[in-house]
Amino acid sequence: MRLLEVSGLEVRYGGIRAVKGIDLEVNQGELVCLIGANGAGKSSTLKAICGLLPTRLGRVRYAGDDISGLPVHELPRRGLVMVPEGRGIFPQLTVAENLAMGAYARRDPETARDLERMHQTFPRLLERRTQTAGTLSGGEQQMLAIARALMSRPKLLLLDEPSMGLAPMLVAKILEIVREIARQGVTILLVEQNAKLALEIAGRGYVMESGSIALAADASSLLADPRVREAYLGEAAG
Repeated sequence: MRLLEVSGLEVRYGGIRAVKGIDLEVNQGELVCLIGANGAGKSSTLKAICGLLPTRLGRVRYAGDDISGLPVHELPRRGLVMVPEGRGIFPQLTVAENLAMGAYARRDPETARDLERMHQTFPRLLERRTQTAGTLSGGEQQMLAIARALMSRPKLLLLDEPSMGLAPMLVAKILEIVREIARQGVTILLVEQNAKLALEIAGRGYVMESGSIALAADASSLLADPRVREAYLGEAAG
């Protein structure tokens, strides 16, 4: 089942076309990555999907419905949740309060069970549950941002640069957590500058260049593509 379908999406900043009429899709159960250089339009694409940026042209369909004109706050209730670049936690609230905010729109009795699952997935958050979120390390804040999003029980999780600013060891850990979340059945669209690690955990990938989709294929094919290896993996073409 096609969960997300983006058609002809265009985003402008003044007279600059940041996203130039792109098409992409994510099927239910997939982990799809969107890679590219800084300024390629990756984050703008995610923000436009969520309604955080106005779109000049194009259509966004989620779970069969056109969501292009929906208010931003309505999307989490429908199961579409984004973890923004820079994490976007509530720094003055505790870890426990941040996680509770992730479930604010839920009215089901499974919240406590999901909180326990978050503590199992991110044991550091259990240790830090009474600590103010703004005092956490960068890696802990990223874990909290992802866990808070998962507390809303998303059907589609948009992750914008989850490894940004983290030490290499933590980058690998965060992306392994992303892969495990996908294994648990959450559909994911991942924007990530670390192209190699993103393609290693994804099933399919899109390569974005200057606001356009330059390549689209299964992740293993993109990993083997000489253009991708030279431009994004730091390997010279043979």
